[in-house]
Amino acid sequence: MTKLAKLMAGLALVVMMAACSEQAADDTTAAAPTETAEEFVARANAELEELSKEIGAAQWVRATYITEDTAVLAAAASERYAKWHSGMVKQAMAYDGQQLDASTQRAIDLLKLGTSLPAPKDPQKLKELTQIATELTGLYGAGQYCRNDNDCISGTDLEGLMQTSRDFDELEEYWTGWRTITPPMRDKFERYVELVNEGANELGYSDLGEMWRAGFDMSPAEFQQDAARLWEEVKPLYDELHCAVRAKLGEHYGEDKVPQDEPIPAHLLGNMWAQEWGFIYDIMEPYPGVSDLDVDSTLKKKNFSPQEMVRSAENFYVSLGMDRLPDTFWERSQFSKPRDREVVCHASAWGLDGGNDLRIKMCIKQTYDELRVIYHELGHNYYQAAYKDQPPLFQGSAHSGFHEAIGDTVTLSMTPGYLAEVGLISSAEESEKAVINRQMQMALDKIAFLPFGKLIDEWRWGVFSGEIKPEDYNKAWWEMRTRYQGIAPPSERGEEFFDPGAKYHIPGNVSYTRYFLARILQFQFQRSLCEIAGHEGDLASCSIYGSKEAGARFHAMMASGQSEPWQDALEKLTGTRHMDATAIIDYFQPLMAYLKEQNAGRSCGW
Repeated sequence: MTKLAKLMAGLALVVMMAACSEQAADDTTAAAPTETAEEFVARANAELEELSKEIGAAQWVRATYITEDTAVLAAAASERYAKWHSGMVKQAMAYDGQQLDASTQRAIDLLKLGTSLPAPKDPQKLKELTQIATELTGLYGAGQYCRNDNDCISGTDLEGLMQTSRDFDELEEYWTGWRTITPPMRDKFERYVELVNEGANELGYSDLGEMWRAGFDMSPAEFQQDAARLWEEVKPLYDELHCAVRAKLGEHYGEDKVPQDEPIPAHLLGNMWAQEWGFIYDIMEPYPGVSDLDVDSTLKKKNFSPQEMVRSAENFYVSLGMDRLPDTFWERSQFSKPRDREVVCHASAWGLDGGNDLRIKMCIKQTYDELRVIYHELGHNYYQAAYKDQPPLFQGSAHSGFHEAIGDTVTLSMTPGYLAEVGLISSAEESEKAVINRQMQMALDKIAFLPFGKLIDEWRWGVFSGEIKPEDYNKAWWEMRTRYQGIAPPSERGEEFFDPGAKYHIPGNVSYTRYFLARILQFQFQRSLCEIAGHEGDLASCSIYGSKEAGARFHAMMASGQSEPWQDALEKLTGTRHMDATAIIDYFQPLMAYLKEQNAGRSCGW
């Protein structure tokens, strides 16, 4: 997420909070309903359909024409939507306790869960929470590490330095320097927890963590247990990867700095938060010199335009039996950075007008990485198109992990065989060593991320429930990061620090579980799709390109949106009602065998 995107998110939050405050000041009790629950839901859908057109258009213009005027237009549209939403939530509470049909109850529940930041009804507390939320995002967005008044480094620049530097002390300086922005957040965050918990209480939840977990079609306790099960299924692969990475880092920096029976120092993994480790691939490359897939040279040699790169991705989805993108997609999308104005280049997919107006927004470059992003973003668009005939309250992913997983699943089919078939590389032949290299690159991001993706919200669940006390915020954070990730800070981090605040999603109040679930689901989806397509051989070599049978099942799952429990949607594709992380182990079997061989004789664990 770019700094501008963060600021826009903060603005939307402030507008929402202000609207909620105005509504609460007018009336803090839900009036007796004057319409049936079914009539209420029908009205909500009709009003939401119209509001969504306005706010979508305003947000698009804001992202593609960055001026003071478009900021005003976007804020005004957001305020109108926020006032509507806060009022509808209050009205929806009047139907609590009534016996409703499943569809009506689901629509009302989704409406209530439409905010991740429930605010107290008391106007003074609402005002206080508005101020705290603004200050927390502001502290992060404006954060810099300053050696002195004339030598300050932004967060974005620090991230880049963490990716490229291989100097132990320099990396520690950058890592520690970024965390100087967080101590002022600590007291504000403690009060924020009190206020959002009060808001969640008023909606019938014991705390905000329980409210977040309530959006998964099972009890909050059952969901927490399910997330733990998924982690245990994939942990053996993570443990082998961790052991190999620690050994290589020990060779590079010296075992005096990276002891081989302790957690890995958190600043050595090529990422400010040690969440993904792909930038240390130069240290980890199993077989140096074994060539990588050189798609970049083909894109440049054939001079692919941004539109041609998008056509390549569209052709993949069409090969599965899905429709071509509408003419308006090609007329209205942003494919390149305009020369005459400022825009947000961060890639995103848009389903405006209830999914009838699909677009992407990117500043496309001729690289394989960008091509993969395009395939991913069109996954969002095809999902939006699939559920566009659902009522507006059901236009969304089956649960928060599904949307990200769709496009990620498709990128797994961008195998050497597929790339050769569509002319992006010259040969599909890949040596065993090249397979291991490619899987190592993937694992350093996809597998290394999993424990981080899980613990961000688990820490917050403990904070919201009171299990983690304010005086133990940092202690609990590092205990959890060490337990799950096997990493440790490069120096002592006492309670004078607030290291969780160094990750945007904490001060920005953005739930993180969706990313953990998406990393699990993409491999489960791919395994089922490959079985449907009749693939023979190892899972990592499978591409579903051209399989109408796989495409039909894929589309059937997407078409239900969030109109039914995610278990029902999942069953349409996989035949099972449970998320399953064992597909990750299946996919990475070649790398798993390599890692076990490399780790033989090493003392793994921490």
